[in-house]
Amino acid sequence: MDQNFSTMTDEALLLQCQGSEAALEALIRRHFRLVTACARSFFLVGAEESDLIQEGMIGLLGAIRSYRAEQDVSFPSYAKLCIRRHMISAVRAANAEKNLPLNDAIPLDDYEEQINRMDPETAYLGKERMEDLLAALRSQLSAFEQAVLQLYLEGFSGREIALTLHRPAKSADNAIQRIRSKAAKLFPRR
Repeated sequence: MDQNFSTMTDEALLLQCQGSEAALEALIRRHFRLVTACARSFFLVGAEESDLIQEGMIGLLGAIRSYRAEQDVSFPSYAKLCIRRHMISAVRAANAEKNLPLNDAIPLDDYEEQINRMDPETAYLGKERMEDLLAALRSQLSAFEQAVLQLYLEGFSGREIALTLHRPAKSADNAIQRIRSKAAKLFPRR
């Protein structure tokens, strides 16, 4: 059944979406600009605009699934509301307290590479500062936690650390979590 979806109303397309991939695709293409317009008004920490657009597309699909014509509201208005709410939820989740360490994190495994790109004086001071921070952290750690931290900084995974230290994987993972917790207490967010 070959139909011209461009001439159909949103409501008619919504009815066709239940049995037609092509109708769903046409409806999504029709409202893609709405998604991109909504994405421009938000900022997602550590993400690009395309990530927000993807969140908006999830909101659009939710609107397509849940829209009821008897609600006495047009589909574009309903879709915009669903898209914006989904984006707001994504922004709130990214900014949640539990994600603050991730939002402010500096990857330790790339630290040497970052130092190599700096001018020598800044690199020396940065390396000295990092050594001071690690020394302060190590003074708070048990011998096992220090061994775990050393291997972790060398790029070992939790499982590899456990195998190297002849300990259960859960023990190594717990040590990594304790190290993170102690580091967060020692270096609070400013």
